[in-house]
Amino acid sequence: MSERMTETIKKEPSEIKGTVGQNGGVLLIRTLEKFLPFVAVIVLFIIFSLTARNFFTIRSILSLALQTSAITIMGIGVTFAIITGGIDLSIGSVIALTGTVAVMVARAGVPIWTSMIVGVGVGSVCGLLNGLMITKLKLPPFIATLGMMMIARGVALTITNAAAYPAPEGFGGLGNGTILGTGQKFPGIPIPVLIMIAVAIIFAFILTKTRIGRYTFAVGSNEEAARLSGIKIKQVKHVAYIISGSLAGLVGIILASRMVTSQPNSASGYELNAIAAAVIGGTSLMGGVGTVGGTVVGSFIIGILTVGLTMAGANYYMQQIVIGLVVVGAVAIDQLRARK
Repeated sequence: MSERMTETIKKEPSEIKGTVGQNGGVLLIRTLEKFLPFVAVIVLFIIFSLTARNFFTIRSILSLALQTSAITIMGIGVTFAIITGGIDLSIGSVIALTGTVAVMVARAGVPIWTSMIVGVGVGSVCGLLNGLMITKLKLPPFIATLGMMMIARGVALTITNAAAYPAPEGFGGLGNGTILGTGQKFPGIPIPVLIMIAVAIIFAFILTKTRIGRYTFAVGSNEEAARLSGIKIKQVKHVAYIISGSLAGLVGIILASRMVTSQPNSASGYELNAIAAAVIGGTSLMGGVGTVGGTVVGSFIIGILTVGLTMAGANYYMQQIVIGLVVVGAVAIDQLRARK
């Protein structure tokens, strides 16, 4: 009989009951923490439905989903990087680079859908380079992705000479409307919203039901233990950053389709919104904790705050203050949870 079992048997019934009660309390607190972002979405919907006219309508909700789709897709990608214990600051620049490359390739006469695939491929390469700098050069993720942020932005500005070029007719879709922009809907839902839903379902499955997802959590929770268990740490990090880069590339194509032009200066600061969405949704900056569903909810919290405050008459600066306070609160809660 183990020492732990012996000590348990020697305890008084009241002590055992107290221990069980404490464990039950901890479980209840953790359950409430998981549902806190979702509850926040409901509360915000109620508040802005009462304070802002026409907020709670089908048209407003679809508009909110469309505006939030880019943040959600980016946030899902960066969630993988954060769960491994890293970060990806290059997202905004990669978005600008991939959209610019796709437009420039299409202008060179390459078929439009091929140019889009090339654009997403550029995002994947940027993600792979981030992973290689972190694993091979042993650079901190903050430094590696900060360098990629500058490099990608510089390349986008160089190949366009810092100028915006119109995309060929039909870029991002067919005819005068853009499938990936706002011109086409199916069925009544903007295509970017459908893409967002598909990305969320696919990568939620990858993170929770596949080996690479389990390995991602293992690396972020305890890298040394994961290594001793036979997990190939470098490959897991490569995959995480490739996912982040690829989804940033997808957002770059969507934005270029929406603007129907190359914008090397676009998406500045987008990485902060993506990271904020992941953190608000419960992804821990310490690594090892996070969900795709939480990131989706976190991005909608940011979207609801932005749209709701705008409809309520608050200016842009006030919106930034509120969102910043929400991010600080989310990180503070994460730190308290980690200390417990």
